[in-house]
Order: sequence, then structure tokens, then C-alpha cells
Amino acid sequence: MTGSVPEAIQQKLGALAQELDDHAHGTFASEVLTHLHAISQSQADAADWEVIAGTLGDMAEAFRVFHPHRQTRKVAVFGSARTPEDDPLYNLTVEVAEQAVRCGFEVMTGAGPGVMEAANRGAGVGHSFGLNVQLPFEQSANPYIEGDNKLLTFRYFHTRKLFFLRETDAVVVMPGGFGTLDELFEGLTLIQTSKNPPVPIVLLCPEGDDYWQRWNDYVNRALLDRGLISAEDVGLYTTAATATEALEQIRHFYRVFHASRFRGDQLQLLLHCELPEQELALINEHFSDLLLGGQISSRRCQDEAGACRDCLELWFDQTKVGRLYALIAHLNNLSLSPETALEPPGHRLGQAA
Repeated sequence: MTGSVPEAIQQKLGALAQELDDHAHGTFASEVLTHLHAISQSQADAADWEVIAGTLGDMAEAFRVFHPHRQTRKVAVFGSARTPEDDPLYNLTVEVAEQAVRCGFEVMTGAGPGVMEAANRGAGVGHSFGLNVQLPFEQSANPYIEGDNKLLTFRYFHTRKLFFLRETDAVVVMPGGFGTLDELFEGLTLIQTSKNPPVPIVLLCPEGDDYWQRWNDYVNRALLDRGLISAEDVGLYTTAATATEALEQIRHFYRVFHASRFRGDQLQLLLHCELPEQELALINEHFSDLLLGGQISSRRCQDEAGACRDCLELWFDQTKVGRLYALIAHLNNLSLSPETALEPPGHRLGQAA
């Protein structure tokens, strides 16, 4: 009996190896298996393997759910689970989700009550995702996402937060407690350190509610004034007092800028349109501090869907993400000729030429 187990495993691994020979991403899959083998040779105990299995299970299910929706941009909405239905924040969240869907976006929430319920409610059936998490106490999904095939239940917070930021193209943060601020600071940290591409982060609460003003005062006094962040880092987020203002900021972020990616040591900023000829020289003059060397150049490249786009390419100093946001804002504020056709803001992938 003891000899049959290794033999069965060998047969499975042999069959898997044959599959990976023809797999488009077999090199990466083999690397995963190599890491698992290394762990198997270590002192990892049952609790360690439980974390590994749970993390991979979370990721496999999330990839399955999100992959068919990759062509549509998404707005993640964070906020308190304790916000009651009669709170102005609840109605404002419903409104921002409704407007996001009308602009062509899908909406992601943590699937719980309060602000999360309001966002799923506003987005409506078929236009929202719920990223729930298993907790020691019961947390059932809110009625506006429960039973939906885009409801995920993660074992771990780390995989849940990974997919919140990996799959989103904008973040709207409503007032909330520790969990909300954790999600906000996670996003800011990953963007500041270039571990996450630049996306708009909008801090939203109604006129007269000073929640974000008090938070911003703290950031300025405790972080900025002590030199713990740079002055440009406060440009990673904006504030809004209405749903319309929040959506205008998100849409404007993708007016000319389409997406960013690294190709080797070069950062590429993919654009929706061709830049005027004289603009590149001005960009090099005003944003040379972004460079580790060389110049910002313009070229044609293909996006992830195979569509040809103009893009800016630069050897980017990754400590200057706040200034990168300033460059993106500069691009989005350009005056364009009337015949320049920009893509809908909710469209993530181009059409292959």
C-alpha cells in the first residue's frame, strides 16, 4: 500500500508533464511545480500546506470568474460594512455604482452589508462582483450579489486584496473603519512602489462630511511633514463630494491614457490617440525628472488584445510614481482635434487590427 501512493503520484506528474509540453504557458506552470517540489523537500507541516492549497484554490477560482470579463474596466468600491441604509453615504454609494455602470464599467465590492451592499445594489444584476472572505463569524453575502456567479468567497484576505487591485481600473473609497483604511493603504502602497499599475483612487463622501478632510490632515501632519512620503505622493489620490464628480475623475484618467506596462526595464504608457508632434519635446522638457537615463520616446506598439497603439516609452525612476501621475494628468488634459476618436472609458482591451 505504501508503494502505491508514490506510483500514483508519478503517473499524475507524468501526465501533467505531457500536458505542459504543449501548454502556451508551460514554462510558468513548470516553475510553479518546481516551487511546490522545493516546499515538499522542506520542513513544511500540514498548516503550511493548508495555506498553500488555500491560496492556490482562491487564485484558481478567481481566475475562472474574472477571465471572461477582462475586456471591461472595473471600479472597486470600498467602505464600511456598518453603514445603515438611511445614511447619506449609502445612497451616495448606490448612485456612484449606478453611474459607473452607465459609463460602461463593472463594479466590485467585498460582498458584505453597508457600503458594499449599496454598491452591488446600484450596479444591479449582471454588472457587479462580490469578493467575500471567510471569517470566524458568519459573513453572508448581501442580497444584491448572493447567488450570483460572480460572487467569490476567499479563504484569505491576502488573495482577496490581490484580486481587488489586480482586476480593478479605479478605486472609490467611502468612509469606513480598519478594513476600509487597510484596503486604501494597500492600494496606495502597491501603486507607490510600482507593484500595481497606476489607477485613479477617489476618496468620496458628501459635502459637509469631513471624514476625508480629517484623514488628509493626518497624512499631511504625520507623514508628509515628517518626510515619510514625498509631496508628489499626495497626487496618488483625489477627493470628490458627488457621484458625478467621482465618475468624471475616473473617466478623465482614461481620456488619453489607456494603460501602462513594463517591457524589460522600459515603462510603456499606452495611449488612446496619437500625440501632436510638438508635444513630445514639451513632455521631455517638463518630465525629465522621471528618467533614470535617456529620453521619453514615442512609438507604435500592440496592446494585450493585439490592437496597435501609440505609446510613450521611458526608463522610469520607480521612486517617482507621484510624478508619473502628473504626466498622466498632463496627457489627459491635452487639447485634441475634434476628429480624434477616443475609446469608451469602460473599455479595457483594444480591438485587434
